[in-house]
Amino acid sequence: MTTKVVSLEKIESNRRNARRSTGPRTEEGKSIAKMNAVKHGILSGEVVVQGLGIQEHEGEFKALRERFWKSLAPVGPAEELLVDRIVTAQWRLRRVLVAETGEIALSVEGGRWQRSNREPIFRGIFLSELHDPVVELMKSSHGLHYLSYVLETVLKEVVRDGELTEAAVDRIRRRFGDKSNSMTRELGELREKFTANPDGLAPEVLKENFRRAVVAYIERELNLYRQLRGERQEREEKEEAARQAADILPGADVLDKIMRYETTLERQLYRAMDQLERLQRRREGEEVPPPLNVELSRG
Repeated sequence: MTTKVVSLEKIESNRRNARRSTGPRTEEGKSIAKMNAVKHGILSGEVVVQGLGIQEHEGEFKALRERFWKSLAPVGPAEELLVDRIVTAQWRLRRVLVAETGEIALSVEGGRWQRSNREPIFRGIFLSELHDPVVELMKSSHGLHYLSYVLETVLKEVVRDGELTEAAVDRIRRRFGDKSNSMTRELGELREKFTANPDGLAPEVLKENFRRAVVAYIERELNLYRQLRGERQEREEKEEAARQAADILPGADVLDKIMRYETTLERQLYRAMDQLERLQRRREGEEVPPPLNVELSRG
């Protein structure tokens, strides 16, 4: 192992060079040196949220901080501390907007999901003794779809059997909770009329007339259901749009929480900006009067 011997001349030369090195002399050099303090990641590590469910962008925070440092040009640790307070408050205010957006999305999508997962047809319609289930089902697009399905099934049976049988009428009644309704009554009356055969028609003629009457009734009702269904769908879409518009405002408790948090951050931001302005004016030699403290309290 060898030891490197440094001459006295070399040591003295190094000392002279060190005395001549006073840091950056130009304004550009000083600005670059000053911004070195901005590039460290200590503050961003404390402010930027890095969790499993949320990942804020550290690069965006550093860019925000750098813009404020360049704009406000702090000198000394006190001013630098206040600029960092301003940056932190502004970053957290941006987070308030993100939280508000999330709450709105939860409110709108949550309400839409709940409505879309409700039973399309209220079962109580088939249990009420006060209302005709057919009339109640005609008030919604889902109900009209169900009525169309029932009549289309009956139409297929009539085409297959050549007539409306008593068993078919019973099956229709069971589809409405085994309750009599306007549909089963009208079909039942048609069947009774042709079964009685008041005109004394031949069985073949009577059966054909009966079939035509039933088909005509079904086609008339289906046309009515199609027309009403378009009207009901348009109305329901407008109602859904109105509900989603109403859900844009979060609940009162959530809204109050967001507003109180935002107000607190704004107070911190404006206080830091005021203190920084006073320090910088005093540093420039200006006479700065003491701040006027006003204590506000809720009545």
